[in-house]
Amino acid sequence: MGKPKVGIYGLTGCAGDQLNIINCEDELLKIFDIFEIESFVMASRAKNENVELDVAFVEGSVSTEKDLEHLMEIRKKSKILVAIGHCAVFGGVQSMFMGKEPWIERYKKVYGKENAVTLTPPLEPKPLAAYVKVDAVLPGCPIEKEPFLKLAGKLAHGIVPKVPDFPVCAECKWKENECLLLKGQLCLGPLTNSGCGAICPSMNIPCIGCWGPIAKENWESEALLLLEKGYKPDEIVKRFAIFGGTERAELLKNFLESHQKQESGK
Repeated sequence: MGKPKVGIYGLTGCAGDQLNIINCEDELLKIFDIFEIESFVMASRAKNENVELDVAFVEGSVSTEKDLEHLMEIRKKSKILVAIGHCAVFGGVQSMFMGKEPWIERYKKVYGKENAVTLTPPLEPKPLAAYVKVDAVLPGCPIEKEPFLKLAGKLAHGIVPKVPDFPVCAECKWKENECLLLKGQLCLGPLTNSGCGAICPSMNIPCIGCWGPIAKENWESEALLLLEKGYKPDEIVKRFAIFGGTERAELLKNFLESHQKQESGK
């Protein structure tokens, strides 16, 4: 049947996910041997954009009209589209909570007017799934080498994997780490997708949620716990918003305001 045809692309982001694919080093030659890489500009100038792809890996959020056009073209010619990295899966830090003003008003504050940027009209940053069907995801900021290799191996065998839906806390327990929440630190491990191997908590650094929220996160309970630990609502909202996006932060902010009103009325 021949090698699966693959394209690796980047929209608005830091290109860290593509860079970590290159950083596979010893395994990189095997990847190029197993797959027919049709487009990967970070690795080679040679590319073929006119071929139908078996798999397209796309990093970055949709933040401009050019991004959207590129994404639609990739989706049209790809059998399987994989969102890699936090920006592609959740929207990235560029989609974090920025205040009550609509997106375009925040944009004007930075650039002065709505049509200040003429190279390509901007859009409010959103993940790929806001515009197209995404068949598989690989979270991370950036993605890690081992999870990518496992994902690529399964795709090579025609298996579209799902992201494990359990939190970083499980990985902390496997490593017998002392819980940072119990030590009074603002850790988002209970709400964050596993897969990183609990790198930060293992170094006594609180999780900030860069693998994105788990599907059934109980953020209300953690928010109340953090209030009990002495953290201020604004501080909690900002931490949740970094990798959680506007909608999540708005829900949390409204929840905390309602809770405070209830407490003050007692």
